[in-house]
Amino acid sequence: MSALIPRNSLAWLLIAQLVVLVPHLPRLPWWLAGLWLGCALWRVQIQRMRWGYPGRLLRVGGLLLTGVAVFVTQGTLIGLDATVMLLLLLFMLKLLEMRSPRDALVVIYLGFFIVATAFLFDQGIPLALYQCFCVLVLVAALVGLQQSPARNDPAAALRRAGGMLLQALPLMLVLFLFFPRLAPLWSVNLPSSTARTGLSESMSPADIANLAQSPELAFRVQFDGPAPPAATLYWRAMTMSRFDGRAWSQDRRLEQRVAPSLETVGEPLSYEVIAEPSGRNWLYSLRGSSSDTPQVRRLADGTLRAASPLSSPFAYNATAYSDSQLQPEGLSPSEQARELQLPASGDPRTREWAQRLRAQYRGDAELIQAVLRHFADQPYYYTLQPPPLGQHANDEFLFDSRRGFCEHYAGAMSFVLRAAGIPARVVTGYQGGELNPRGGYLLIHQFDAHAWVEAWLPGSGWTSFDPTFQVAPMRIERGLEEAMRDEGSFLAESPLSGARYRGVSWLNSLRLGWDDLNYQWQRRVLNFRSEEQLALFRRWLGTADWQRVGAIVLGLVFSLMALQALIWLRPRRLTGTPAQRAWQRLDRRLQTLGLGALAGEGPRDWQRRISRALPSQEAALAAFFDCFVAQQYAGDAADSAALRVQLRQLLRSLPRRRSASRGLSAGG
Repeated sequence: MSALIPRNSLAWLLIAQLVVLVPHLPRLPWWLAGLWLGCALWRVQIQRMRWGYPGRLLRVGGLLLTGVAVFVTQGTLIGLDATVMLLLLLFMLKLLEMRSPRDALVVIYLGFFIVATAFLFDQGIPLALYQCFCVLVLVAALVGLQQSPARNDPAAALRRAGGMLLQALPLMLVLFLFFPRLAPLWSVNLPSSTARTGLSESMSPADIANLAQSPELAFRVQFDGPAPPAATLYWRAMTMSRFDGRAWSQDRRLEQRVAPSLETVGEPLSYEVIAEPSGRNWLYSLRGSSSDTPQVRRLADGTLRAASPLSSPFAYNATAYSDSQLQPEGLSPSEQARELQLPASGDPRTREWAQRLRAQYRGDAELIQAVLRHFADQPYYYTLQPPPLGQHANDEFLFDSRRGFCEHYAGAMSFVLRAAGIPARVVTGYQGGELNPRGGYLLIHQFDAHAWVEAWLPGSGWTSFDPTFQVAPMRIERGLEEAMRDEGSFLAESPLSGARYRGVSWLNSLRLGWDDLNYQWQRRVLNFRSEEQLALFRRWLGTADWQRVGAIVLGLVFSLMALQALIWLRPRRLTGTPAQRAWQRLDRRLQTLGLGALAGEGPRDWQRRISRALPSQEAALAAFFDCFVAQQYAGDAADSAALRVQLRQLLRSLPRRRSASRGLSAGG
């Protein structure tokens, strides 16, 4: 039977396992924490020889129950959440299977892997700092596993682990900066069952209102130069051309349609976007934008799409052209039919009003301006708390309640234009943004979600119109907070959100400072891609040639290895009482002559052996060892100064070379 794992090593294992599991616990069911406590208690009882190891039948049954528990909780065994949960459960159950220090090593190595899996769900600065602490504890557990029970020193294990990690830090930085960039684990698109906050594929009553109550960050934008006025920033995410009488939704064939070429007309406006994880593949761009970022493509409606859903922060570059037009050449018959589609019945009053407008205004542009004037002149109200609408939602909104938010106005105007024979669609995305003066970039939150209208006009193509601006210009010019100041509904369901207290200067300064720190972390660390690496090589080394870079990297690595060797070979620091330190100094000096102290050798035996090898130093040796014995064993503290004097005299009298004592060492 294998020897038990030492008690101090088991304590390190339990501590390491606990700290590694903590970041995962908020995403997992409560019973998983109870399971770990049960496994830890069983392991302690095994160590105390009160309980036995689980038998084969119990282990097999536990493995099957683990799979069943994951399936019941997650609904699958394949997704990211299910896979990580299964790994965590097996990591816990491994406690009951450990029989030897070799098994304990497996648990520690699994702990390192689980530390990495936490970054699949979060890559923020707090988690990164905590995971550094986890790595420290895991390395300390490795050190503690090598400590003998008689020399159990947790502080020494932590110091040794910290020293090892600090020594590895320069090599880590060299590899991060110069090793060819590979996609990090968290950038791999893995299926997850976790829902994300963001825009929906369809627009029905209350969608935008719900987002307006969310303080979550949607994306950040950095312009090459001063940011344009907030009132001009309409961030297009998707267009919605299908209307079923209640909800607007995307055209299902949009992904397959070929995108027309972009007219690069007007002043270019370049910017960089870092989009937060949304679980969707749509991106955010200004009108007339294109992107040269790999895995980003432009669709037929002028919006941008990522190659896969965003499961982690995603950075991309884009350039917008202020005077570019979208499909000015005209719409095909199928496109025109799609952009004029309406249900066969419903909203009779709205249809009748559209026909009256059509009879009154010959030109499409004149009719659109008439609709906008209607919203501006009539008593419409912008509110996030509109009354519910019935079967004929557009009729009730336009002629009865006249209260709603951007979704109501955009949907109703698109319906009116289509009923009047003008191709129109709803555009959803975000509007405006908050400038962070610390970093000079814009913050766009979920409460900046917005919907507006695009109508196709001859000679101009798809043109944007915002009916919300006619009703609540403050919403577009100053943001949602200013528009809702009188109503008091801004972030009413998020009382602890920092964005709600932007009027408190010191709180707002802390919030923006922390966000700037996170932004720089995402730009310079998480999104340090091969393009940024090559630019760094050109700036620092004057070249991006991998042969020259490789030679420089090898030189740096060998230099670090040489420095590490010097650190390892440096003399160890003397410790203990003055007498013990004097003993260590003499031992270090005599080791160069082959006369160092032997294991278990007493002071008088060592003195006699040295005297036989170095008879000319017999008097100096006797004086030193007399003082040493008096202080070490008799406790004569007054001999400390005398001991130092005798040690200096003895060290001066010793020969410099080993040849003087050759053949007269330990066996002498």
